Amino acid sequence: MKGANNKAQGDKARINDEITAREVRLIGADGSQVGVVSISEAMSSAEAASLDLVEISPNAEPPVCKVMDYGKFLFEKSKAQKEQKKK
Repeated sequence: MKGANNKAQGDKARINDEITAREVRLIGADGSQVGVVSISEAMSSAEAASLDLVEISPNAEPPVCKVMDYGKFLFEKSKAQKEQKKK
C-alpha cells in the first residue's frame, strides 16, 4: 500500500515545505527571475504574496522554483495534457 502512494506522488511537483534543496533559482509571481536565493528566502517571498512555492524543474542545478498558486499550476498542467491527447 505504501509503494502505491509513493508512485502517485512521483508526478506531483513538490511545494513549500516538501522542497529539500538549500538554494533555489527563484522566479517571482509576475514571471520575473529573482535569482538564486536560500530556500527560507524563497518561502518568505511566497508567504508574503499569499501564494505557494512550486518546484518547476527539480533536476536543474539549483532547482527552479516559482511563486504561484498551486491549484492554478495543476489546472494548467492538466489542460496541457488534454491538449496533447487531442493531437
